[in-house]
Amino acid sequence: MNTTEHDPIVVSGMAIEAPGGIETPERFWSALSRGHELIGPFPRDREWPIDQLLSLHRLDGWSRVRDAGGFLDGATEFDPSFFGITPREAVAMDPQQRVGMRVAWRALEHAGINPGALDGAEAGCYMGVSIAEYGPRAAAVTEHSGYRATGSALGAVAGRISHGLGLIGPSLSVDTACASALSAVHLAAGAIRGGECDWALAGGVCVMGSPAAFFEFSKNNALATDGHCRPYAADATGTLWGEGAGVVVLERESRARELGHRIYGRLLATGINHNGRGAPLAVPSAGAQRRLIEKTLAVAGIPADAIGLIEGHGTGTPVGDPLELIALSQVYGAPERAHGALLGSVKSNAGHAQAASGLLGLIKVLLCGARGWIAPSLFAGNPTDAVDWDATSLRLATELTEWEPIDGVRYGAVSSFGVAGTNAHAIVAMPVLEDQYV
Repeated sequence: MNTTEHDPIVVSGMAIEAPGGIETPERFWSALSRGHELIGPFPRDREWPIDQLLSLHRLDGWSRVRDAGGFLDGATEFDPSFFGITPREAVAMDPQQRVGMRVAWRALEHAGINPGALDGAEAGCYMGVSIAEYGPRAAAVTEHSGYRATGSALGAVAGRISHGLGLIGPSLSVDTACASALSAVHLAAGAIRGGECDWALAGGVCVMGSPAAFFEFSKNNALATDGHCRPYAADATGTLWGEGAGVVVLERESRARELGHRIYGRLLATGINHNGRGAPLAVPSAGAQRRLIEKTLAVAGIPADAIGLIEGHGTGTPVGDPLELIALSQVYGAPERAHGALLGSVKSNAGHAQAASGLLGLIKVLLCGARGWIAPSLFAGNPTDAVDWDATSLRLATELTEWEPIDGVRYGAVSSFGVAGTNAHAIVAMPVLEDQYV
């Protein structure tokens, strides 16, 4: 999808919730720039079978689950009356709906838009989200019967936001697993370009209604055995699950300037594709990722060596990370580059936020661009030997590094890949801002 025409799609507002009690872009930047790890123990207020989780390694063929993850502090908190929802209905709502609503509200405020004055607005809402197994089964008689249809529907994550704000444009929840959030951005930008809506909210949310992902990856021996997510590191043993939410406001640049909205970045291009046949469904494809990156760069209309920061998928898995590094090196890692792009992953700070991970990565890039510094990626001092680092100009971002613009613009890239084979990539141009406060 080409957004490089005369009136490109821009990001004019953002909001985030991340582990460690982070609820603002400022606090997120502080954590990233200082290299803070935001991992904590399992939540004790969700009735999870923690004793069983921590003993799964005693089963034949299962790996150890550590008492660790990137969990939202306020996932169980919600003010239903603020959004015109009854307390009884709120309890039956997937927490992803609740968190998505309040983060969308904050994104509008960040853009200087009054969320309470949007009734009838021709605006879209696109939210990446995946099933979280929240609440009792609908096929049972419980105190929540009658609210389970809307409470558990993935479509209601975007639908609740549109309904609560009175938006009448397209409203879609997007599930491409861990590529969901960037897929939502891709679809939202396309809808604006196609005239389906004047502007849009786009984002992703992940709140784990159950510890199912820990069970699955323990059986697959793909969890971090030490309770840390170590993207692209030689001592990475697997991923570490996390939660999060991020929403951005997208609109055409002319509209943003007319309304006095600040421009944090231009979406030069976004793209999605699929791995196709070949390896098992859950195994990434370096070839598919390379093809997508090349196509997205071509649409963006900039050379690969203009990219200064790559926010990779980087889950810390011994299979996925090397395949991703191969694709990135083939496109962005020309050895003749004097100064190669720096690569990192926010998952090293906060764990793998699954459907929301791409938005946390996008917001990280936008914050780095606004501040003029590339945040370090944790555990990057011991890079994997699965790739030949002498043959590529790519380097891991091991420390806070000043990011020099090119003719007043900083260029970044974001990647996400889903367990069902979907790949997503975005190219962002960030103008140097006179006021560095975000």
